[in-house]
Amino acid sequence: MTGVPRGLRLALVHAILLHRIDPAKNMRRFYRLEVAPDLFGRWCLVAEWGRIGRAGRLRMIAFDDLAQAREALVRQRRVKERRGYVAL
Repeated sequence: MTGVPRGLRLALVHAILLHRIDPAKNMRRFYRLEVAPDLFGRWCLVAEWGRIGRAGRLRMIAFDDLAQAREALVRQRRVKERRGYVAL
């Protein structure tokens, strides 16, 4: 990313925490989405998911700019909300 000082890049983090709880199905899931810079100047969408109270699985997808990463975060959030997840 150009035009933004390195120290400020670390402050430009976007994160969303979603959860889906259904006691009838014994379902207690979380889904965390975060946009953060990596060590190489690219932006990553970091997704972590799993059962609440347990270690989750992690996936990182790199993007060339912040706008692309934010768009991916919004798309993924919409998918999860359609499946019953709600924001905390």
